[in-house]
Amino acid sequence: MGGLIVCLAGLAGCSDDVASVSLGLFTTKDVVVNSQQDPLVTGVTCHISHIEANLDFSDPSDMSIACRQTGPITPDQLQSIDRSKSGEVVFKSSKSILFKSLKVRRIYDAKTHTLLYLSYSTKESTGSHHHALSTVPLYNTQAWQWAKGQE
Repeated sequence: MGGLIVCLAGLAGCSDDVASVSLGLFTTKDVVVNSQQDPLVTGVTCHISHIEANLDFSDPSDMSIACRQTGPITPDQLQSIDRSKSGEVVFKSSKSILFKSLKVRRIYDAKTHTLLYLSYSTKESTGSHHHALSTVPLYNTQAWQWAKGQE
């Protein structure tokens, strides 16, 4: 629980808090920004902001995500990812004791040669589902020619 985003078991690239901003004098809620490196496509870093409510049982579901190329993206990295329409979960964080979690899923858009990072809130029972999207085009990366050859 709390502001740390926990990587899935066995994956590298644990979270790194880069900012925490209080929402005011009379609240225990903060906006927390975490930095996450994609565990398989290590040339991509995502920054995820979300509300952390220190004294509440449940954190609000709103979040924002921005992912950028911060290093090389290689053909070997792309060959190792799930390229299905639903992609794969690359980061996960518990948001409450009531089974709500924040997940980030990497999806590959083969038509535009772009990595999509979809962050969303889940709750095992009922509740609202918030989401945000960030994209990382492969243009001008080492993986571009490989991606073009897959057409």
